[in-house]
Amino acid sequence: MNLPNIVTELVKAQNEFNSAAYANCFTENAEVFDEGKTHNGKAEIESWIDKANKEYKASMQPLDYNENENILSAEASGTFPGSPIVLKYHFQFSDGLIQSLKITG
Repeated sequence: MNLPNIVTELVKAQNEFNSAAYANCFTENAEVFDEGKTHNGKAEIESWIDKANKEYKASMQPLDYNENENILSAEASGTFPGSPIVLKYHFQFSDGLIQSLKITG
């Protein structure tokens, strides 16, 4: 599977529960949409993922990447109901960083 470098970094940061490294994959004014909420900017993204890491201990196993649409399908497993589940990560990139990420089931 040919993942963009920044997506590989994001998966690694998630699997190491490293919230700062996760947030550093995003542009300063990036946005993340997950579970019906939008998180704006690096600081808010870091706070959101730090809380999620502590609560759910979720890890990601990439399954497929659609290069045309920039969509990663990954199995997420952790301490949340229904684990493991397959999620889709819809990316938009800017200057080698993530500008937008929408996570869907």
